[in-house]
Amino acid sequence: MERILLLACFAALILFNPANAQDEHASAGESDATTTVITFLNGLKTDNFKYYSNRKIEFFSELAKGQHPTATIVTCSDSRVHTNMMDATPEGQLFMVRNIGNQLSTAEGSVEYGVHHLHTPVLLFIGHSRCGAIAAATSNYSKESPSIKRELDTITISKDLNNIDGVRANVNNQVATAMLKFDDEIKEGKLTVIGAVMDFADDLHQGTGKLIFINVSGETDANKLANLEAVLKAKKAKQKK
Repeated sequence: MERILLLACFAALILFNPANAQDEHASAGESDATTTVITFLNGLKTDNFKYYSNRKIEFFSELAKGQHPTATIVTCSDSRVHTNMMDATPEGQLFMVRNIGNQLSTAEGSVEYGVHHLHTPVLLFIGHSRCGAIAAATSNYSKESPSIKRELDTITISKDLNNIDGVRANVNNQVATAMLKFDDEIKEGKLTVIGAVMDFADDLHQGTGKLIFINVSGETDANKLANLEAVLKAKKAKQKK
């Protein structure tokens, strides 16, 4: 069986060979670009084959029935930040929203869908180390296109912050804005808004590649956040009063 699968994959690669796809009159630059695209698509096909062949049909049957995610997650579009860094089985679990700067304002409809229609009990904003959006927002981005400037304009942090402090400030701003927007859901105990940083550069000195929670329902004290369960119970008790 393994031999048959290997032969099938080999045949697919031959059919999708860069040499067959390149125009003989294409420039070197065009040829390199085409090779990159073909290599990328071949990689997608191979990884996708591994993905679906390693799962039973029942797995996809459950997904086909509909989605009932636990969390709406707003994270940066940055290619270095992906679900596999925090959840090995995100299917049906995470309603993902991505934009530059992990913002509520530039993806408000998508976030509302997660909270109001999918009724996720968690809304999680995830910033990350070495964020390009934060670097741009704290510098002069006047030469950017109108569309990019429009998205950077809504990252309202101090210009004098270093990158990781800017990342934290932005995450805290997103949590604060979301708590105002979804105040009713929070008061009813239906939603918890959380902020975190995916620190793949160890800029917070708590571990390379670690997902660090920096804000839970407005609580930002690192000492208190060391015990997330206690923070959440305290917030719930406060809501009942």
